[in-house]
Amino acid sequence: MAFDSLARNPVALRLDAELRHAHPRTILEAAVESFGDKLALVSSFGAESAVLLDIAAKVKPDIAVLFLDTGMLFGQTLDYRQNLAARLGLTNVRDLRPAYQDLATADPQAKLWQTDTDACCEIRKVIPLDKALGEFDAWITGRKRFHGGDRLNLPVVEQSEGKIKFNPLANWGKADLDAYAAEHDLPVHPLVAQGFPSIGCWPCTQPAEEGEDVRAGRWKGMDKTECGIHLARAPGTPDNVGGDI
Repeated sequence: MAFDSLARNPVALRLDAELRHAHPRTILEAAVESFGDKLALVSSFGAESAVLLDIAAKVKPDIAVLFLDTGMLFGQTLDYRQNLAARLGLTNVRDLRPAYQDLATADPQAKLWQTDTDACCEIRKVIPLDKALGEFDAWITGRKRFHGGDRLNLPVVEQSEGKIKFNPLANWGKADLDAYAAEHDLPVHPLVAQGFPSIGCWPCTQPAEEGEDVRAGRWKGMDKTECGIHLARAPGTPDNVGGDI
């Protein structure tokens, strides 16, 4: 993954310098102060999502939370999304779904994941999120450096395709997340107890083995570590594929 250069955006450069060692709540407060209702939080309501969502609910309970309902999520994730949002008092969770025409054209039998996982992620995640982010100037992710791979050098604030992106948990490790969750009595995604430390769509997510990387169960056995929503597009890449959205 190639993160966009901070140097191309003086706002991102300044905010990253100011916030690179800050507490996640301080980072979220600065994001809200800077962008207000033009700020969104993107959440999978996955294994580690409760911490960031709880902090966001305390800072701005009506923040727009964008949830990618791909049509292939575990039932437990859909239940967790409903229960956790209600528990935390988040009042503006938006369910983003793939366009019907995209599915009808490119994945009519819902089997695209078997032959082209990148194309499946593009239709079910990347395109719906790109469309939804059109009304925002900045967004928040739950990415952390300890997940390894391309995330090892993750900045706290970056620019991405003309928008500012905040990564409030970049500096936190698993111990920090666990301590916060315990202190605030946050409910755990039900699949965590079944060996899923990272949770995506059911066809492409497996439990991780003892000692494996946190994201080892995602696209296991494949040369793929990201769904695509955090990958900068190459110049000339079309904004969407296979649908008029």
